[in-house]
Amino acid sequence: MPDGAMRIDQWLWFARLCKSRGLAQTLIGQGLVRLNRQAVAKAGTPLRPGDEVALPQGRQQLRLKVLALAGRRGPAAEAAGLYLLLDRLPRDDDV
Repeated sequence: MPDGAMRIDQWLWFARLCKSRGLAQTLIGQGLVRLNRQAVAKAGTPLRPGDEVALPQGRQQLRLKVLALAGRRGPAAEAAGLYLLLDRLPRDDDV
């Protein structure tokens, strides 16, 4: 992995946006996760601070800006500092 980057599936789990890394990999495999407005094809795709991530969460679509990478899955308060919520919109398939 390049310096200053980490796997997107791992970051989604560390940031507590997915309950498990396996769930993150499933969402990526289904083409539901976007990185900088491009669908992510592989769970090992590198993610860097400043990137924009979009993913479904329940009946909503979240759009986030990555603020930091993580070295572990910490408490929720620590995880919340890893990203900035840009948008929380209804999912297209719910309309």
